[in-house]
Amino acid sequence: MRRVVVLGTVIGVAVVSMAVYGQAPTGPSAKAIEATKIEKVKDNLYIITGSGAADQTAFSGGNTAVFITDQGVTLVDTKLPGYGPMLLERIKTVTNKPVTRIINTHAHGDHTGGNAFFGPTVESIVQENAKKNLAGQPEYAGANAKFLPTRTYKDKLTVGAGKDQIDVYYFGRGHTDGDSFIVFPALRTMHVGDMFAWKALPYIDPDNGGSVVEQPKTLAKVVASVKNVDTIINGHIPVGTWKDLQEFVSFTSDFVAYAERSLKAGKSVEQAAKEYRVDPKYKGYQATVNPMFGGPQPNLEIAYRELKK
Repeated sequence: MRRVVVLGTVIGVAVVSMAVYGQAPTGPSAKAIEATKIEKVKDNLYIITGSGAADQTAFSGGNTAVFITDQGVTLVDTKLPGYGPMLLERIKTVTNKPVTRIINTHAHGDHTGGNAFFGPTVESIVQENAKKNLAGQPEYAGANAKFLPTRTYKDKLTVGAGKDQIDVYYFGRGHTDGDSFIVFPALRTMHVGDMFAWKALPYIDPDNGGSVVEQPKTLAKVVASVKNVDTIINGHIPVGTWKDLQEFVSFTSDFVAYAERSLKAGKSVEQAAKEYRVDPKYKGYQATVNPMFGGPQPNLEIAYRELKK
């Protein structure tokens, strides 16, 4: 539980009043600006990079996808509050088209914080549970409720057509209970948000419906259901591949199995956490990218609670 409070404090400090859109409530640090670049993924799809979770002085939130369509620009995630002007500046280096739609992968402030900058008239889409999670945050109380997403879906939503088509899916609990997977079919690319944020144990937010035990099951449904994707936009690390996603399913499944074995053996959370080691077969993986964002003990605490039910 302590971990959830700490992360909530981090995001809470970053999220300030959104009463006046088009203005930055806070500004990104020079280090964060330097770390945040626009990079081409494929054809009319770009990402405005995040800075990962390891260096908090440069933390700018998640990777933002920039999809240029005939009608305008669709953004997937908008980083932290105060990053709207920087996002717009980066977008203008590749297109003069306006931002007409925002899709958020989930409700956390490092992925939704820039929404308000673009104003309440821009269409914004989230999974229905994510909107409930946002509505429960003080930043959306009172007059700021106008910044809540304008459109929700339950299991699947398609917007656009042809080369501009976007498919938005929900497969179940994981990072939260409202995580969307955004597919650009013509480009064989999918934004997975923080369901696969980095090559390490995940950050799971049970206060917003997240589940350590369910996450690998949800990801397995993604792998089994989504077809014709070869490129993955992760929550915080550089662009990856479908094979990377498959490997992450195995990594998280193995961790749940470790939690089950440890609990059955009567090990405490503390003991199991100290004994946990990343299997060498997962090259480039680590137990945690930052103690504030997941790691063995927080994940085991959640897993034990779930497994005991």
